[in-house]
Amino acid sequence: MSEILSSLRSLMASHSPPLDALVVPSEDYHQSEYVSARDKRREFVSGFTGSAGLALITKNEARLWTDGRYFLQAIQQLSDEWTLMRMGEDPLVEVWMSDNLSEGANIGVDPWCVSVDTANRWGKAFAKKSQNLIPTTTDLVDEVWKSRPPPEMNPVLVHPLEFAGRSVSDKLTDLRAKLKQESARGLVIAALDEVAWLYNIRGTDVAYCPVVHAFAIVTTDSAFLYVDKKKVSNEVSEYFKGLGVEVKEYTDVISDVALLASKQLFSSFSSKSEDMEIDSDQTDRLWVDPASCCYALYSKLDADKVLLQPSPLSLPKALKNPVELEGLKKAHVQANKKKPTSETSKLTEVTVSDKLESLRAAKEHFRGLSFPTISSVGSNAAIIHYSPEPEACAEMDPDKIYLCDSGAQYLDGTTDITRTVHFGKPSAHEKDCYTAVLKGHVALGNARFPKGTNGYALDILARAPLWKFGLDYRHGTGHGVGSYLFVHEGPHQVSFRPSARNVPLQATMTVTDEPGYYEDGNFGIRLENVLVVNDAETEFNFGDKGYLQFEHITWAPYQVKLIDLKQLTREEIDWLNTYHLRCKDILAPFLNQAEMEWLKKATEPVSVLA
Repeated sequence: MSEILSSLRSLMASHSPPLDALVVPSEDYHQSEYVSARDKRREFVSGFTGSAGLALITKNEARLWTDGRYFLQAIQQLSDEWTLMRMGEDPLVEVWMSDNLSEGANIGVDPWCVSVDTANRWGKAFAKKSQNLIPTTTDLVDEVWKSRPPPEMNPVLVHPLEFAGRSVSDKLTDLRAKLKQESARGLVIAALDEVAWLYNIRGTDVAYCPVVHAFAIVTTDSAFLYVDKKKVSNEVSEYFKGLGVEVKEYTDVISDVALLASKQLFSSFSSKSEDMEIDSDQTDRLWVDPASCCYALYSKLDADKVLLQPSPLSLPKALKNPVELEGLKKAHVQANKKKPTSETSKLTEVTVSDKLESLRAAKEHFRGLSFPTISSVGSNAAIIHYSPEPEACAEMDPDKIYLCDSGAQYLDGTTDITRTVHFGKPSAHEKDCYTAVLKGHVALGNARFPKGTNGYALDILARAPLWKFGLDYRHGTGHGVGSYLFVHEGPHQVSFRPSARNVPLQATMTVTDEPGYYEDGNFGIRLENVLVVNDAETEFNFGDKGYLQFEHITWAPYQVKLIDLKQLTREEIDWLNTYHLRCKDILAPFLNQAEMEWLKKATEPVSVLA
């Protein structure tokens, strides 16, 4: 690590102009949460493997910012050369740089790996001391990363209409209507899941995420895909021709964005005269999502003629069509297409995780996990996004809590579930904490709320039972889930973060319900189901707003031995019994006799007097 920092500081000093600081974000060219191996630059320089964070290297210091999910993990992984900065507790990175770097300091960043939003926010913060954000012409980390993995060269795959539920032509028609509505003549699309969703394609360029590294540009009468053409088979090429989508090299996007800005980008599927005629009816604006578009592309546009607004694809992607909803429900209960072999081995966090993956792999339409399984025993469960390693993982222990957060990618849907169990005798404190988490989980899942309500307003429902005891958790309560796409999907969320105010929940959205509690050095608890937002029938309709409610589509029992039933209300007891009855009914057709016996015992009704 010392050699890496020393090499970077040498490059910073020789840069023109010399850099006083270098920012190394977690994101790739598409501002992705999960990135491919060759894009893990922040991990390479810091040794911290979490999915979220930002590294800052100055002449004398190295600091890493990350959120509450990763505080414990970062403490364990960072060397003494690094200082951990806790998001939500320590100053924001731009505030720290503005306050601690000198007047006129030059702060370097790869403009491909920073969003327009972030670059603009930093620029404002730096202005008070005349500090400068310097876009580097090459990524300095890449220059010192001699063993950087090669680019992923996986094929572009067409996602069949039987799973997608909507045709590309329909999506393009709706998109162009939105462009016209906003008086924009084109849209630059950078988010990988939006490109995949719009064109009904999938790929395997990023672990756990069925996407391909690609950009897209859509104008009022043309559509482009920017991807390494070696990934495009003749069959897929014909698919795009049939759609009227022109396929160009991935690296052509930078020059084509410049051509788009000067009204000189033309598709081979439409004439120049037609393009010019349509453009003349529009204002000169181009639509860019400031959260997903990188600064490198934005810098090629005239800032005065850019519509900086959330992508018009984000919400339609989140609103699942009937085919996607049916697929998501099936993905949670699909029968195994083959029986996995049974093996005996030492039970560890890794072997149990591997066994679970083998069970998932035996299901129809399985395409891989949707994130690294969090299989954690005892104190490891207090590390919110713990990832066990074969050489250093814990053995299963009947006297300790076990938390498992897992999910998978299927052609018809994406899953994400967490259950916490104890194989011995849980302590009264563990039961109190589990019960508080369960009460919050049930309170959110049972909520009815007026249309227009956002996830920020609902987040308190999951936390209130924990707050009663002075407990809490450092992560959001819920995120959207893709349809064979990203397991974390926006634009909506259930969270204490201000961004959760931005988008109200709407019918046909998916969202997770996952409160938790984590006690450093002892244990962690989380319970998670995937929910679908549905219209609700209510006796009254105050304000004529209409009301919404949640439908659970995850089916796995809660461990009754971890619940202090005396702390549950009658309504909560009734909900638990009803949910367990549905678990038994839904899962029974897929289980053998031994499994069914276990399920019957796990779902036996409980009473308030128990």
